[in-house]
Amino acid sequence: MQSLSQSPRDPAFVQNPYPFYEKMRSAGPLVHWQDYDVICATDYATIDTILRDRRFGRAPMAPIQVPPHLKPFYAVEAHSMLELEPPDHTRLRGAVLRAFTNRRIKALRPEIEALCDELIDTFPNGPFDLLETYGRPLPARIIARFLGVPEGDWQRLVDWSKRMVAMYQSNRTREQEDVAAAAAQSFSEYIKIQIEAKRATPDDSLISTLLTAHTAEKLSEHEVISTCILLLNAGHEATVHTFGNTVKTLLDLGVSPQIGETFINEILRFDPPLHLFERIAYETVEIAGHTFNPGDRVALLLASGNRDANAFKNPNSFHPDRSDAQPLSFGAGIHFCIGAPLARLELEISLNRLWERKPNLKLLGTPQYADIYHFHGLESLRVTT
Repeated sequence: MQSLSQSPRDPAFVQNPYPFYEKMRSAGPLVHWQDYDVICATDYATIDTILRDRRFGRAPMAPIQVPPHLKPFYAVEAHSMLELEPPDHTRLRGAVLRAFTNRRIKALRPEIEALCDELIDTFPNGPFDLLETYGRPLPARIIARFLGVPEGDWQRLVDWSKRMVAMYQSNRTREQEDVAAAAAQSFSEYIKIQIEAKRATPDDSLISTLLTAHTAEKLSEHEVISTCILLLNAGHEATVHTFGNTVKTLLDLGVSPQIGETFINEILRFDPPLHLFERIAYETVEIAGHTFNPGDRVALLLASGNRDANAFKNPNSFHPDRSDAQPLSFGAGIHFCIGAPLARLELEISLNRLWERKPNLKLLGTPQYADIYHFHGLESLRVTT
């Protein structure tokens, strides 16, 4: 197995990690990334195999030794569906799926269209940041409605979310850890207040749905809180990054958005919001000629798999009508993103509505990607209409 070095903080890598991914794939399906000291799966087939292999998972095999200053953060993580395996994962996912039905998601279309128009109506005449004005508030307000919390609180929710999600960056600092722990504490207390309100006055919100499952499927209050936080954190940040990356790509190429699954798949493949996701081996497993022992980590380079020429023809080109393999951006197997249908709907509507209403949209300067790896998203998106 080859071993390669690349700092995830190198400015050139932050702006364009894809040449390094190509180098990784050329070195083999499994490559040691020196800077992380971890084996990485680099190609589509290997990543997809590990995502679907139940001998790998997210939950650590032994209890994590949590530093005192991070206990509030890991108190939330301990009950997060993203970090659990069956049977707890199955129980939690089943409860959430009651709310994420296709019928319920499709019924949100008029709401999303109306909110898009409301936000577009606020666009200023001069230059502005499209992410702050449109890309960020849209998914936050939709998720707030879905959870059943006051929509006017969306900015607070986003602030907590951004501070917590910073924990997953490769370059986090002690200050960011302290801020993330405080945000986790505040977010948890906020959701607990909302839970009490829903107990007093139930409705058809996600929180009420989870409270029903609280009895039927034995969800604890901690699990309800963690699930609400996960859906906001995962659903909001990834959608914002995807929206920004897509608008940049479309304007760079002079391409208009299209309605349909193939277009959404291509925007998720070409420049996805999450580039690396780890799994842990639970037993001895041989993959691509390498033996993983119980407890071994493997980093799945999702964005590298999405540029694999063995899975996608001309992978470094953007083709809106591409009909190759499904992108890896939402994962696969039992941890396939539960919010994928909502994210797809938000992206389809927000992009098409934006181009319908503002066909002369133009970039100002060259947007810069933020130093937030394992994530991949823009610092800002300055435009004129």
